[in-house]
Amino acid sequence: MDTVDYIIVGDGYAGLFFVHQLIRNNKSFVLFSEGRKSASQVSAGIINPVVLKKFTTFWKAQEQIDFLKSSLQEIEQYTGKNYLIDASIHRIFHDENEQKLWLKKSENEELNHFLDKNFDRLEGVKNDFLAGKVNQSARLDVNGFFTGLFNFLEDNGFLRKEKFNYQELNTENSEYKNFRFTNILFCEGMGVTKNPFFSDIPVNPNKGHHIKVKLSQKIPGNITVKKKHFLFPVNNELYFYGGTYDREQLHDQVDDSAVEQLKKGLSEIYSAGFDIADVNVGFRPTVKDRRPIIGRHPQHPHLYVFNGLGARGILNGCYFSKSLYDFIEEGIPLPSEVSLDRFK
Repeated sequence: MDTVDYIIVGDGYAGLFFVHQLIRNNKSFVLFSEGRKSASQVSAGIINPVVLKKFTTFWKAQEQIDFLKSSLQEIEQYTGKNYLIDASIHRIFHDENEQKLWLKKSENEELNHFLDKNFDRLEGVKNDFLAGKVNQSARLDVNGFFTGLFNFLEDNGFLRKEKFNYQELNTENSEYKNFRFTNILFCEGMGVTKNPFFSDIPVNPNKGHHIKVKLSQKIPGNITVKKKHFLFPVNNELYFYGGTYDREQLHDQVDDSAVEQLKKGLSEIYSAGFDIADVNVGFRPTVKDRRPIIGRHPQHPHLYVFNGLGARGILNGCYFSKSLYDFIEEGIPLPSEVSLDRFK
């Protein structure tokens, strides 16, 4: 029987950023990946410190941005690549009132590092009222990130490409199949609803669609354009446009109404023709208070959960992976805002 410090179940941002904490601290582990594309793996990869509807920021935004950048530099040391794409978000204004609100909010101490006071006129898209640049925004090379990390894990014997079977988990002896473990961490997104140990945590599915399109005329520069949804180049041929939010239509199939919503939104800012090359669907695990859920099982002290990252999976997954690691290894209390205990 093999002995490891950790078993990780789940292959999205929560699982992989926690794996990074284990790698940097020389912990032994094995990660179980079912092989299906998670919501993380089809996500836009947007790194954004601003809520672009109301021009506000969120809890620990600057700390999360800074920690992500340093973590990606550390990941580069063993994957050979930094997956950060320096491509700022440019928010198209609907009218002059939004321009004025942006400038007013840019005087706020929490926002003056993020909201650029100089407006831009973007080429290739309709922006009659110009656009505001979000400083410190960027994108993650999502495909490169997951491919690079999975290759590293597989090459070093850390990856098991199989579905985790809860029935074979012996919690009393801390054993699973041929592994003896110290701790096991479940990072399953909406898959947690089938987990007999954490199925009662209050995460709700939020269905999102995005499309990949071929534009008849390319948009100059490698920028991220935002009005209703995000638009940015994926490669020389395709652009990403999305994503939608739906808490009602929760079946696994593509919703035609969501695709029509995306087509309409893109047509409002892009007057030239485009063809849809692909449609993707994912389910974000969201929490009512918009904070992650992290903690220890009340009856099984070696079982942990890391879930509820929502639409900020990259920032939340990266930043709070260290909070969880410090909680498990050093006994440092979790922030009450993200602790599982807040639902007691």
